[in-house]
Amino acid sequence: MKRYDVDRREFLGRLAGSAAALTAASTRSVNARPRQERPVTGPANSTARIRFGVIGLNHSHIYGQTTAVLRGGGALVSVFATESDLATAFLKRFPQAKLARSEQEILEDASIQLVLSAAIPDERGPLGIRVMQHGKDYMADKPGITTLEQLAEVRRVQAQTRRIYSIMYSERFENRATVRAAELVKAGAIGRVVQTIGLGPHRMSPKTRPAWFFERPRYGGILCDIGSHQADQFLFFTGSTRAEVVCAQTGNFHNPQYSTFEDFGDMTMRGNGGTGYVRVDWFTPDGLATWGDGRLTVLGTDGFIEVRKNIDIAGRPGGNHLFLVDQKETRHIDCRDVPLPYGEQLVSDVLNRTEVAMPQAHCFLATELVLRAQAQAQRVDGLPSPRV
Repeated sequence: MKRYDVDRREFLGRLAGSAAALTAASTRSVNARPRQERPVTGPANSTARIRFGVIGLNHSHIYGQTTAVLRGGGALVSVFATESDLATAFLKRFPQAKLARSEQEILEDASIQLVLSAAIPDERGPLGIRVMQHGKDYMADKPGITTLEQLAEVRRVQAQTRRIYSIMYSERFENRATVRAAELVKAGAIGRVVQTIGLGPHRMSPKTRPAWFFERPRYGGILCDIGSHQADQFLFFTGSTRAEVVCAQTGNFHNPQYSTFEDFGDMTMRGNGGTGYVRVDWFTPDGLATWGDGRLTVLGTDGFIEVRKNIDIAGRPGGNHLFLVDQKETRHIDCRDVPLPYGEQLVSDVLNRTEVAMPQAHCFLATELVLRAQAQAQRVDGLPSPRV
């Protein structure tokens, strides 16, 4: 077994509080690798703050999503997936959940206040609409919406129902170094933020990927998918409430056998609080001891922060590294013990009808930026543009 395979599972484990990968690799799931994990039960029903269900297990991010809500005081009630192998693996990790017979069983359970999903990306928006129409709040894996048409309908139903439509931007919510960076920026450690640079390289590992992974109509395109993390961080760290895409590019440099797949993308954004640049790709080489050297740089008027999310190349071990440079010194900050507040904040938002975890307008604007970037992106690899 290659070392990077182990490290990727360790990273997913950190996202999920050591959440399990799956016991059998479904042809409809991403990141399905066998791993032995202890069950996670969360609070007892009598002490739980909310009750929640899960629909759709096609990406193992669902383990991190579930663990975040358990950490926030939620009680997991039930789960539904059309793939029996994915459901079996999930129940081994979360044995307190009941296996629902249908999606409708969860939607019609009046005791459930929140529904989580990591379904195939193009199915997440329509599911969220059904969830909100049943009077429940919703948290989707990213990308939570894959077309501008879906976004318009999600916005309409959200405004009509006043339910929460949250997207788990895990590079910010579930990365401890990024959480610490947010605290430092809020405290004024680097002055006024001018720009963010977000880099999201990934290892492709095509043999581990289901067919939908390579189909742009299903995953939305590389900027919609991976780039959504970076758009979220740009808006958050610059404090922008209005923003536009200045330019965008996508390409398929190395995988012509997948006609609608994109293995490279970048985009530049401008907001009312600063500027942002994003580069995402599927070119992580086998020599790297993790699945991707994800980085975030936040430039301020009095210093800058660099977050090395997964690895400090040829440097300190592990992930969650933060480097702070100000007018006095250069510091490395180990963020392994920084608390992750998103799950607790989201549970409180469900109870109190607030927007502490993430303002609804921010969630939709981050999505709109990447969808517009995807739509206007110039082709840069010399191959014909995919017909989608």
